Amino acid sequence: MRQRHLEMMLEKLSGFRIPDPLKEQYSTPATVAAELLHFAFMRGDITDTVYDLGCGGGILAIGAKLLGAEKVIGFDDDSYALEIARANAEKLGAKVEFECCSINDVHGKAHTVVMNPPFGAQVKGSDRPFLRKALELSSVVYSIHNAGSMEFIKKFISPAVITDYRMIDFPIKRTFRFHTKEVQVIKVEIYRIEKR
Repeated sequence: MRQRHLEMMLEKLSGFRIPDPLKEQYSTPATVAAELLHFAFMRGDITDTVYDLGCGGGILAIGAKLLGAEKVIGFDDDSYALEIARANAEKLGAKVEFECCSINDVHGKAHTVVMNPPFGAQVKGSDRPFLRKALELSSVVYSIHNAGSMEFIKKFISPAVITDYRMIDFPIKRTFRFHTKEVQVIKVEIYRIEKR
């Protein structure tokens, strides 16, 4: 499936109904999700089992399934978000499992983890449990972070390494009262992290 076709399919999905600012619940835009997933697909990392940590409305999990992953599980601690994720998966006919649990309670093994973790803008360090857990569960991780995070990520994940990355615009629609613009575009980096 071409990246643009995947993006058009993912644009049909719904986001959070009542997002929590402390959890930084921003819906991953279809452009960003398609970029991450196509990046992983072209590297041969969307094949066996894929986990989506902090899946929210399920856009990364559903996209991974549409690209042919054998088994996909999305994890989130927000049961309302998972209701949306299940409805989104049904809308596109994607057979994805969703589990409600905190990041620390996720167990199992995946070939690849995909995620858009909190950036730590509201609660400093909130991305760290996601990175730790992703590397515990899998040897390949695709993760979205604020542009300029590379040096911190490199140190934090060591001895795992960043093997490749992409920079992309991430449009954030006005979601919370403290937002002053209808759409704020920030630069993010999508890292491919691998355990060595």
